[in-house]
Amino acid sequence: MRVLTTVNLKGGSGKTTTAAFLAHAFADRGKRAIVVDADPQGSALRWQGMAEWPVPAIGLPTTGLHRQLAGVVDRTRFDLVVIDTPPLEERQGIVASALRIATDVLVPMAPSMMELDRVGPVWKAIEDAAGYRDDDPTVSVLLNRVVPNASSTRAIRDVLTDQGRRVLTATVPRREAYAQAFGSPIEPDVPYGQVADELLALWGER
Repeated sequence: MRVLTTVNLKGGSGKTTTAAFLAHAFADRGKRAIVVDADPQGSALRWQGMAEWPVPAIGLPTTGLHRQLAGVVDRTRFDLVVIDTPPLEERQGIVASALRIATDVLVPMAPSMMELDRVGPVWKAIEDAAGYRDDDPTVSVLLNRVVPNASSTRAIRDVLTDQGRRVLTATVPRREAYAQAFGSPIEPDVPYGQVADELLALWGER
């Protein structure tokens, strides 16, 4: 069972939207996915209840997530867990626990210098979590809120790549539909579908 943890320093980076849309995209591709809402605010869990997702969701906002997950999520029923985390700057203990259990880490961020400037603590948290594991997760950056043909996207991608970070080829555009998606059913989505396909290929599952 793969465990994909979404993480970023601050709120508003698209973690919940990414977790929700990706879980549905994976389900559309035949994966038995479940969302674990590790944020005490419970946005993903509320969204699931409001929109009656076909993808199940549970709340587990605890610093013991890495110990408790196996007892809560049945490996015989699910292939993939997508964890929505709180902002790292607010709930470092919960995020650290979610990183310890992750087989894969996804960092959603907008291609801006401000986002690039504040992503450093995320890399440190990932490195710190590695000290509690026997193997390292795959770590990928997802550029979201991308403006078509903007030079900033290429520039930020190049900087991240030069730093040795894996940046997914697939991107998520800036769309009002994503900003207003909370509480609504999630329909098949091309950009997040491309992200799911790329991740599955990275994992050797497509």
